[in-house]
Amino acid sequence: MTHDMPSSPEQLNNEYTAEDIQVLEGREAIRLRPGMYIGSTDQRGLHHLVYEITYNSIDEAMAGCCDKILVTLCQDNTVKVEDNGRGIPVDIHPATNMSALETVMTTLHAGAKFGGHIYQVSGGLHGVGASVVNALSSSLRVNVRRDGKLYQQEYRQGIPQRGVEEIGKASDTGTTITFLPDEEIFGKADYSFDTISEHLRELAYLNKGLEIYIKDERKDYEKTFYFEGGITGFVRHLNRNRAVRHRRPIYISKLVNSTVVEAALQYNDGFSESTFSFANCVNTEDGGTHLTGFRSALTRVLNDYARKNKLLKEDEPNLIGDDVREGLTAIISVKLAEPQFEGQTKAKLGNPEIKSHVESAVGEGLSLYLEEHPDEAKRIIEKCLLAAKGREAARKARDLIVRRGSLDTATLPGKLADCSEKEPSLCELYLVEGDSAGGSAKQGRNRRFQAILPLRGKILNVEKAPPDKMLAHEEIRAIITALGAGIDDEFDPPKLRYHRVILMTDADVDGSHIRTLLLTFFYRHMVELINHQHLFIAQPPLYRIKASKLQQWVYSEQEKEEVLAKLKESKKVEVQRYKGLGEMSAEQLWETTMNPATRTLLTVGVDDAAKADHIFHILMGNEVPPRKAFIQAHAKSVKNLDI
Repeated sequence: MTHDMPSSPEQLNNEYTAEDIQVLEGREAIRLRPGMYIGSTDQRGLHHLVYEITYNSIDEAMAGCCDKILVTLCQDNTVKVEDNGRGIPVDIHPATNMSALETVMTTLHAGAKFGGHIYQVSGGLHGVGASVVNALSSSLRVNVRRDGKLYQQEYRQGIPQRGVEEIGKASDTGTTITFLPDEEIFGKADYSFDTISEHLRELAYLNKGLEIYIKDERKDYEKTFYFEGGITGFVRHLNRNRAVRHRRPIYISKLVNSTVVEAALQYNDGFSESTFSFANCVNTEDGGTHLTGFRSALTRVLNDYARKNKLLKEDEPNLIGDDVREGLTAIISVKLAEPQFEGQTKAKLGNPEIKSHVESAVGEGLSLYLEEHPDEAKRIIEKCLLAAKGREAARKARDLIVRRGSLDTATLPGKLADCSEKEPSLCELYLVEGDSAGGSAKQGRNRRFQAILPLRGKILNVEKAPPDKMLAHEEIRAIITALGAGIDDEFDPPKLRYHRVILMTDADVDGSHIRTLLLTFFYRHMVELINHQHLFIAQPPLYRIKASKLQQWVYSEQEKEEVLAKLKESKKVEVQRYKGLGEMSAEQLWETTMNPATRTLLTVGVDDAAKADHIFHILMGNEVPPRKAFIQAHAKSVKNLDI
């Protein structure tokens, strides 16, 4: 990356006064730096707009004033969100001298969520949702049904076109917001019905008795979500293709001071944990005090029960957190008056008092359940004891490996061709399928910042393997050692030796399988690598097309057809199909797949953790019927099938 800098200090303006300080307020700040408010301007940011408006309706539902929400993805790419809540007030706001509606829609940190007398609990801490969506929309219309009247106001890029107008009568109450994301910021809107509907399903689980309907007019899809069982149904949904240890999920609900604490949990026979935490219906992906309280209670109660009932012998050590969470599927949801989220993305809950609230509620509820269900309790403890034995076997394997130097980061894998750069943010590691491609990659790379680790054969499927078997696998040990940051709860991001980890596999069935195995390993044991956008997939070309002196690399079937159509007048056109990276020379591999100036890298991310967890289990787990059903359901959408 290059920056245009003055060639000498004399070229800089030495006058630096208050007039040089640019103050951006409201919509200007939002439009200039949208990523600060919605995370990004790609599809994920586009979906965030839908969620922000939907959360306003969810707040009405949590207040007990709304039991139906309708979300429509319209033909013209507008989005309509309608609820039967109380309707946004339209009278004049005393502080702004504007209508309350216009205040909410145009002013940052304005809303009814701060005082606590309108919303006891709310998904919005900062009060920026509606005003941000408005500022980032080329057009937005609000219809309010309130006091027997229908009101309307329209905006363009967050600017009101006229005041609030009474346009008719209303027989009920509620709010309808219709908006069109601004193409200047997002490009042409490209919503994913599946992604949005999964998010809405989640919200319906978290608010039992709430009906959420979504319709996609572009493809004539529709779904309705309504769950009387709430988060118990959520756990059943997550465990639907797994062998469970107890038939019914354990459900705990308690009001502690003014905080509603809900938890549902169920054990399965797998090796991974699937715990999702929520605060006021916001998915706290990085956890927080509610998750800490839940885990503390779980470990304490299961140890107490195991000791009391002689399932854990006196000379045996206590179960630790890893033991009681192996094979656990759980939802922890808290609804509180004044949530303290870390950052606008609300990924982590910070309220210190919530830890003790959750710990006491879960501790009391789980203890009671175990006492009343001794058979289920025994099966749960047996699962935890098996996990403890596996952990001990893994520890011994780890100790043996360390003694041999295999996991000692001072002794890097012999087949690793490291780079000379030592600053991790500038370094990248290619995990390359096969020795042949690894050799070409080592020759063609830029040795200053590119490291190469060839992988021999298919790595272990960690979805089916206990920890000790995983650590005994040579290729997995090599990856862990090369990255240098540990795994699972011991993963320490500051120790990561490369900030770009790139999977480079062949463009065939075997390559796809190896890539899936690697993604399973990283998702299950180094998920922070994905969360911090350090994991990438290289895109090698599928074809090389030559016509006379022209040579072009092609990365998809569609692109191949387009290139061939342009070359139909040429007398001699050669099309070479590349199935293996080893078929390319070092120079070709650099030119097509490794040169930062010309390569294409796909960033690995997780939009929906619950859905990702489910898909990894289906594709890589022990249960065959769900995998067969998944393949049949998605067979028609397969591209570049290699048969």
